[in-house]
Amino acid sequence: MDSPRLLDGRLKLRHLLIVDALTEQGSVVGAAAALHVTQPVVTRGLHDLEAILGVRLYDRGPRGISPTEFGTAFTGHARAVLAQLTQATRHVEEIADARRGHVVVGTHLAGSNLLLPRAIAHLKTSRPLLTVIVREGTPDSLLVELTAGRVDLIVGRLTGAVAEGTRRRTLYDESIRLVAGAHHPLAGARDLALADLAAYPWILPGAETVLREELETFFAARGFEVPRNRVEATSFLTVRELLNETEMIAALPGLIGADDPRLTTLPVSLEPIGHSVGTTLAADRRLGPATEALIASLDTAAARLRDG
Repeated sequence: MDSPRLLDGRLKLRHLLIVDALTEQGSVVGAAAALHVTQPVVTRGLHDLEAILGVRLYDRGPRGISPTEFGTAFTGHARAVLAQLTQATRHVEEIADARRGHVVVGTHLAGSNLLLPRAIAHLKTSRPLLTVIVREGTPDSLLVELTAGRVDLIVGRLTGAVAEGTRRRTLYDESIRLVAGAHHPLAGARDLALADLAAYPWILPGAETVLREELETFFAARGFEVPRNRVEATSFLTVRELLNETEMIAALPGLIGADDPRLTTLPVSLEPIGHSVGTTLAADRRLGPATEALIASLDTAAARLRDG
């Protein structure tokens, strides 16, 4: 491939947007809907881009499209360019008015209950006109948003290897505990075993999460099956209401619901299950003033949580 082709004036910003949408949506129909354009516009844009590059970016199939090796590589570059343009626009805006600006933070269950709300509250005391946009999602979906520049940072559990193009920083370590409603028949018990919980319905994280894998391993090592009577949920609001309204049991990060008198921790150890909570950022992206301000507030909130 002759790289100067990308600089001869034929490559347009819409080509990058189309590639980003096609890879994320997996179909021309989905990409057109996401971009609010017609399907022929997406198809024509893709054909133009493939002609510029001289390679096929996607394989077409009866269930949609999937990126080729070239498509996967080019998607990464397209998202990096889009992210830089997004950051450039916002950086200029923040320079024009340092008091304002906005930051987009992605979060999942760990860190969303206490850490992030306290950090935002701390931030708003000094920068009341700064807008914080919170997006919830699975770790994988948030990484895509981070890579594409639609999210400035992710706050949550740090698991597995560091994803390519990102950097992480630990804020505190947290255990996983079994939680039930304060009205639960087992509330107040001092000595329980895993077998005592088998008759009750459970709330488990989704099958795509690391915590779910760890719980399945934990059950199997002790000769138990994963509870069949279960609900799978990652939204703390949903989990909390189910715990309050039913006799369900949930495996949650230790700080989740710690200050809620309607919830209680059951005395069954889940060790060695635990995790670190921290931030994930794009490795080579310059941070804007708003993002730096939120990171500083996260540090302050985390220090207070560690100190109890």
